[in-house]
Amino acid sequence: MVFSSVPFLFFFLPVALTVYLLPWNRWRNATLLPLSLTFYAWGGPESVGILVISILVNYLFGMGFSVTKGLSSGADRSLSPVSVGGPDLHASRAQKLLLATGIIFNVGFLFYYKYVNFLVENINILTRWLGAQPIALGKLYAPAGISFFTFHALSYLIDLYHGHAEPIKNPLYLANYISFFPKLLAGPIIQYHDARKDLVTRSVTIDSFLSGIERFILGLGKKVLLANPLATVADRIFLIPADELAFNVAWLGVIVYSLQIFFDFAGYSDMAIGLARMLGFELPENFNYPYIAQSVRDFWRRWHISLSRWLRDYLYIPFGGNRCSMPRQYFNLITVFLVCGLWHGASWNFIVWGLWYGVFLVLERAGFAARLSSAARPLRHMYTLLVVVVGWVFFRSDTLAHALSYLKSMAGGGAGAGGRYGLGMFLNNEVVLCLLVGLLCSLPSQTWKEAATRLIPSLGVRGPGEQLLSLSSIYVAFLASLFLLSCMSLAGGTHKAFIYFKF
Repeated sequence: MVFSSVPFLFFFLPVALTVYLLPWNRWRNATLLPLSLTFYAWGGPESVGILVISILVNYLFGMGFSVTKGLSSGADRSLSPVSVGGPDLHASRAQKLLLATGIIFNVGFLFYYKYVNFLVENINILTRWLGAQPIALGKLYAPAGISFFTFHALSYLIDLYHGHAEPIKNPLYLANYISFFPKLLAGPIIQYHDARKDLVTRSVTIDSFLSGIERFILGLGKKVLLANPLATVADRIFLIPADELAFNVAWLGVIVYSLQIFFDFAGYSDMAIGLARMLGFELPENFNYPYIAQSVRDFWRRWHISLSRWLRDYLYIPFGGNRCSMPRQYFNLITVFLVCGLWHGASWNFIVWGLWYGVFLVLERAGFAARLSSAARPLRHMYTLLVVVVGWVFFRSDTLAHALSYLKSMAGGGAGAGGRYGLGMFLNNEVVLCLLVGLLCSLPSQTWKEAATRLIPSLGVRGPGEQLLSLSSIYVAFLASLFLLSCMSLAGGTHKAFIYFKF
């Protein structure tokens, strides 16, 4: 099920909130699990079994940690204070074996559904070249959100091993952590030691509920009113043979896609955070205006923050992080971003996309960042945007050959100059408006708040109380209009799936 759809907005969500928030409902965890499974089953009932298997197996691994640490008897200490330190240096051999087995299971689960076809395709290229019989394998389809719920399961096991949390005795808590429907399909990724308290004890206040509604509407507007119209243009341009693109059309396509993917994914994250607040949970922020970044490192501190943090805490730091030699740090960065690319999809394009960022992060670590810091701010910004935009070409293209041909057209080497694909085919009033609004909304919200506070006095509202009241009234009217326009757009049949659902 998709957040930005009529069935979700006008059927599932009202029913879910009503049932969950009933004053006499003392079993909200028991209520939440069937709601999450129903949400997941809506788009493909066959995937529910895979999700349930992941939950049950990881629960058993957790119980295994309880046994090896001598916690199988006694009170459930899943919420007792724990020290958030480094690895357990005195972990028993059984605990290490248990963690290794759990990682192999989860990564193997993910690999089977998401990467086996890619591996076989590349092996068959080699076997055909050698004249051998290719491997016959039917198409395997990855369950929606498998990359996300696998990373949540891994977070649970790794946190148990390192002593950041205690094993959960009640399987309902783990089931809700892994399957929580606001974050199930596309995050944000919340690490287990951050989520464990909300899983058992939480409350829904008027303030949190209203804050959740506000955040959800803002995300819905980003997705429906900005990302969807921009997606239509990006899809049309990227379907054109890349060598037939004119220089300006190629650049229009990647700029439109850069805004589309940001408002699509940031919109989903806003909606997920808003839904979680309505239910009493707090999900981590996932974006912090990434297109104002001043370096590639700064970009990854602002883009898909929860994934960056997961990779840092569970991969980069265990590899040695910054505590090892510089060559080893470079190797760690390249490896982490290779994994980052593969996590997004089984394709050479994603591998190149991940390595692209890994190389620039190594260059910045090797001294380029120091030189960059002395450059003018606009130059730093242009450098970062160029790296990011070129990276999106690999991310969006279906094949590596198409990406390279597209980049050639962006450099002016295409054959489309004066051809049949001109800017006029793709630009209209709606697209131009979306581009302008998208560029403006990529700026920090503080800019808009300062503009609003300067605007209100100019309209004749003088006192601080009157200003606050006017700002509140205008903002509520804005949110109501945003929701109405989004619903009208959805009713018009302009639905598009979220980009990150396929990951």
